[in-house]
Amino acid sequence: MCQGPHRVTNRRAEGETRGAGPLDGRNVATPVAGKATLAIVTVDGAAKNDKKMVREAEVVGVEWLSPGLVRLFFTGEDLRGIPPLECTDHYIKFFFPPKGADYSWPFDPALLRTTLPAGQRPVTRTYTVRSFERESNTMAVDFVVHGDEGLAGPWAAKATPGDRIGFRGPGGKFIPDHSADALLVAGDEAALPAIAATLQALPADVVAEVFVEVEDEAHRIELPVNERTTVHWVHRDDHSHGVGLAQAVRNAPYPDGRVQAFVHGNAHMVKDIRRYLFVERGLEKARASISGYWRTNYTEDAWQASKHEFVAAMEAEEAAAGQS
Repeated sequence: MCQGPHRVTNRRAEGETRGAGPLDGRNVATPVAGKATLAIVTVDGAAKNDKKMVREAEVVGVEWLSPGLVRLFFTGEDLRGIPPLECTDHYIKFFFPPKGADYSWPFDPALLRTTLPAGQRPVTRTYTVRSFERESNTMAVDFVVHGDEGLAGPWAAKATPGDRIGFRGPGGKFIPDHSADALLVAGDEAALPAIAATLQALPADVVAEVFVEVEDEAHRIELPVNERTTVHWVHRDDHSHGVGLAQAVRNAPYPDGRVQAFVHGNAHMVKDIRRYLFVERGLEKARASISGYWRTNYTEDAWQASKHEFVAAMEAEEAAAGQS
């Protein structure tokens, strides 16, 4: 479930959500009768989320936000079973056949995982829910596109209304702390949807220092800001992912007062900024949501398989540095 302002997690996990929030339209969820995969249980009119449930969504709109970021709008009866969303980093996992597979959606992921060889089984790709309008039953998801690289990006770049896809979720953990004096945000293109949703939900009296790395000026997008929000755009150009972003955060004045942090994106960038915040600035871990969404030269499957080891080594280095 989403953590309140006094319990902000530094781990990204799946779970239930409760109550209405910035990503939701109306606090209503309607179960779909006769749908075997949609095992919605209602308590006092609220939907209860089964994070393993497989749902189907249909593309109803496409909007290119930049040369490398496309927003798809989805609808479908299964979306009516999505529980109220109160977090700003809600995410879902889309199902894709691996390259070269002789099947396409619709398929039963659980069945194929038990009947196909490992290299032919469906895989998942994780994406942030930018918004969900319950009244119109429309969900928006932004996809980073790198040409023909990967599975999800090429699919999204070619998607047209009527295309269907399976997914499960949502999960989510973060909501802005209304008692904070300042929010420090850092992320790359993969984190832009969660950054935008977080800024949209931010109380008007909270100072926000936002650092976003994109390829170049053409890849900037419009963000929901107010007079207390400052957005620092970092252009990657020919540099490695995250290097310029981490340096920009370090070089900027640290916010005054009670600080909350939201840092997501490339794993090596996250490692650098995390050390800066926790070790050098003494930020309490409970006041930060920090996670590597992806890692250079790793597929999502490879990154998830190695993430525990990566995080353990990172935490050991931080502990050693804190004692020196």
